[in-house]
Amino acid sequence: GDDYKIKVWNYKLHRCVFTLLGHLDYIRTVQFHHENPWIVSASDDQTIRIWNWQSRTCISVLTGHNHYVMCASFHPKEDLVVSASLDQTVRVWDIGSLNKKTASPADDILRFSQMNSELFGGVDAVVKYVLEGHDRGVNWAAFHPTLPLIVSGADDRQVKLWRMNETKAWEVDTFRGHMNNVSCVLFHSKLDIIVSNSEDKSIRVWDVTKRTGLQTFRREHDRFWILAVHPEMNVLAAGHDSGMIVFKLERERPAFAVSGESLFYAKDRFLRCYDFSTQREAQVIPIRRPGSASLNQSPRTLSYSPTENAVLICSDVDGGSYELYVIPKDSFGRGDMQEAKKGLGSSAIFVARNRFAVLDKGNNQVLIKNLKNEVVKKSGLPVPTDAIFYAGTGNLLCRSEDRVVIFDLQQRLVLGDLQTPLVKYVVWSNDMENVALLSKHTIVITNKKLVHRCTLHETIRVKSGAWDDNGIFIYSTLNHIKYCLPNGDCGIIRTLEVPIYITKVSGNTIFCLDRDGKNKAIVIDATEYIFKLSLLRKRYDQVMSMIRNSQLCGEAMIAYLQQKGFPEVALHFVKDEKTRFNLALESGNIQIAVASAKEIDDKDHWYRLGVEALRQGNAGIVEYAYQRTKNFERLSFLYLINGNLEKLSKMLKIAEVKNDVMGQFHNALYLGD
Repeated sequence: GDDYKIKVWNYKLHRCVFTLLGHLDYIRTVQFHHENPWIVSASDDQTIRIWNWQSRTCISVLTGHNHYVMCASFHPKEDLVVSASLDQTVRVWDIGSLNKKTASPADDILRFSQMNSELFGGVDAVVKYVLEGHDRGVNWAAFHPTLPLIVSGADDRQVKLWRMNETKAWEVDTFRGHMNNVSCVLFHSKLDIIVSNSEDKSIRVWDVTKRTGLQTFRREHDRFWILAVHPEMNVLAAGHDSGMIVFKLERERPAFAVSGESLFYAKDRFLRCYDFSTQREAQVIPIRRPGSASLNQSPRTLSYSPTENAVLICSDVDGGSYELYVIPKDSFGRGDMQEAKKGLGSSAIFVARNRFAVLDKGNNQVLIKNLKNEVVKKSGLPVPTDAIFYAGTGNLLCRSEDRVVIFDLQQRLVLGDLQTPLVKYVVWSNDMENVALLSKHTIVITNKKLVHRCTLHETIRVKSGAWDDNGIFIYSTLNHIKYCLPNGDCGIIRTLEVPIYITKVSGNTIFCLDRDGKNKAIVIDATEYIFKLSLLRKRYDQVMSMIRNSQLCGEAMIAYLQQKGFPEVALHFVKDEKTRFNLALESGNIQIAVASAKEIDDKDHWYRLGVEALRQGNAGIVEYAYQRTKNFERLSFLYLINGNLEKLSKMLKIAEVKNDVMGQFHNALYLGD
């Protein structure tokens, strides 16, 4: 902080554990060491300090900069520290001796010398290199996670790349483009890029190998100050004047298409094929990786024609383009490079075995082409379309901002039309009778003519989905796998650690691709949704066998059965007498209700039993219920209605015995006495 203090916090308890004192001016950065109990800090007092957070003492002061030290950080693996200062230099410090000192506490002499050096400020860390090259103060410097590289950013608006070996360090290149002070700069751990941000209100992404700018993100009013890259996930964070943003640079969804028992998908410059039945995968053909001048050039969508063994791959290259490959019959695994047939168009899909449609957004039409990439026919579209999807042979599903339309290309007819949120993915059921339209937070399920079946709303982003053989739609969000029944009932199957993209559902196995393009098979418990489906389809034989053989019982299931109007099914689940009584009454099962009422034996339950028995016209049970609760007025009235004079005269006698004058009067009146 600007109070010259370093505070160490327990972030779970939200409280400060201790404070380290020693710096004499504002502190710019602090960082924990990846394995030793150390903290490195950089300060405007022109020093860098290394602290031991176990002994809570300063173990080394690194002096040499002659202006504010703007940042300092440990190397992820080696005994090095890099620092940047307004004295226009970047310094690399060797802290190896520090490591040896703290490594062997058993050696007393060493310990004594360490105490001495700590008391008298011994030389523990030495400057290894001083990197000079910036013309103004340097705000940030950072190591590459694995290579011997350093990147720095300064007030001269430049980002510089440096290389080092055992003996020296030198400047490799300069990236120019920022219009103001560069405030922070980092290497991305997975991609070959540098990310920098600046007071010019922009974040810039640079290609390390080509040394060119790839992309720029801008904000209206906020200057950027700080960056962080996630150690495992493909996300970065950037802090600016009014808050922070978390973002990713590359789409992580692999492009794929399912055809029968095969899954075709693009991964690492290859088209690959995965066989669901054997769970084996193979490389099919190499697909060229565009020599791109920007990010996100990987394939977005993939369309496959099984009879011709042809694949269409669409990407954002050149503002949207496609590549057509015909897979040679014997090429599985060999993979000779073939020249693809290319063309421009923001989406392209097969519409027949040897015909594909390419969207020409500018003229709102599709071009129908053959496998030689020749235009066979052009067709105008019924709505302003920004993407096309498969909708069966000869049909297109056209997406515009707020609706989707199914269009027959032969007859040029609109077969179906539905208003929806912006659709991102379209998943057809195996029999092509139903389709799921996936938006960011919505799933709309319709039949093949786009007649609406049901809509699901999710608060968490919807990622993918597939239909199982029973017509249940299984889908994934960022952190759950869920199901949706044909009537719109949905539920959670399981939670997810990381997002997945479902490719196929077969029985109780879900096949999916993860963000690294690896195939996985997840075995799930399908009991709950199969049970609900059997109920819906009135397959009571299945329902009963599932009740006998499974662990379905639970409050939620009973509530579901009651709500859906199946109290008699719920009865089979329940042991609790009161719930049994309620369910029995609801389903009109008097026998069970009587048995439960006897167990519970309180006035209220007997009364409710009496009411239900009366509704059913079961006089014997009504009488029994009234007798159990000694409800004489109602009993007398019951006998009157039934014309049971013998019992009425008994009631008169009881009233006389009890000295109940009003009762005597009523019974005498009923008897006509």
